[in-house]
Amino acid sequence: MTGATGRALRLTVLVGEDDTWNHKPVYTEIVHRAHAAGLAGASVFRGIEGFGASSLIHTSRLLSLSEDLPMAVVVVDTEERVRAFLPQLDELLTEGRGLVTLDECEAVIPRSWPRPAGGTPVADRDGEAGETDTKGKRSL
Repeated sequence: MTGATGRALRLTVLVGEDDTWNHKPVYTEIVHRAHAAGLAGASVFRGIEGFGASSLIHTSRLLSLSEDLPMAVVVVDTEERVRAFLPQLDELLTEGRGLVTLDECEAVIPRSWPRPAGGTPVADRDGEAGETDTKGKRSL
């Protein structure tokens, strides 16, 4: 795969499917807050088996135990933007629920992706050209 590359930070939030905030799933609230914060994107993945602080194993293999499966919300953006988003998770991940991990990564943007309208080239930490949108936000 060829295209522009740049350093990024991957945020992964692990919660239970039944975890709620204001009567909505926590994973849904995280995605909506990430969108409102202007992050590059967020995806939710449903696990088929796992356990957390309760030490109870939740699995989709047995119908009677297919409740509260693990959910992973993954966000990749610049380190600055991901770290600025972290305080929003404090409100959502209370009472011992949820685990947050941060991993440095390298993002590869395929050349076939459309560029932001009116974006202007900028240099990243390594001096490579990138793009900013019309509001001056750096896109990956």
